[in-house]
Amino acid sequence: MDLVLAEWARQRPDLDVSPMAVMGRLKRLGRLVDAELKRTFAAHGLDPAAFDVLATLRRSDPPHRLTPAELMRAAMVTSGAVSQRLEKLEERGLVSRRPSATDGRVVHVELTEAGRELVDRVLPDHLATERRLLAALGGPERGALADTLRALLLALGDA
Repeated sequence: MDLVLAEWARQRPDLDVSPMAVMGRLKRLGRLVDAELKRTFAAHGLDPAAFDVLATLRRSDPPHRLTPAELMRAAMVTSGAVSQRLEKLEERGLVSRRPSATDGRVVHVELTEAGRELVDRVLPDHLATERRLLAALGGPERGALADTLRALLLALGDA
C-alpha cells in the first residue's frame, strides 16, 4: 500500500490520495481475515454463512428461535440467501423450521441440539482465530480501533 501511495503521489501530486491508505488497507485486511475465518469454520465443516446463522440463533434467548425475517435482519442478507442457508442447515439437522402455533403465515427457525453443540464447539476456535489476528494490537489499541470503525460505520448509515 505504501508503494501504491508513493506512485500516486509521483503521478498525481495534485491529488490527496490519503483515503486510499485507509480503504486499501481495509480491503486487504478484509481479505486476510476472511481467509483465516474460512479456515477455522472449514475445520468444523462450516462456511462463514452457516456459522453466521447458527451463531445468530445461539445468541438469541432460549429456545434459540427466530423467524427468517429476524435472521435476515440480524445477518444483513437477502431473504433468498437466508432460505438457501436454512435449507442446507436443516438438511444437516442443525436447525428446524416449524410453522408458528399462533400465525400460520409465520415460520420459526430453531437451533437443534446438534446445532447448539456445533456452534458451542466452533465459537472458542473462532474467538482464538480473531484473538490471533489482533495479537499485534494491545487492549487499548483494539478498543480505539473498534470505536473508530463503529464511528465510520455509523456515519455511513450502518447501525
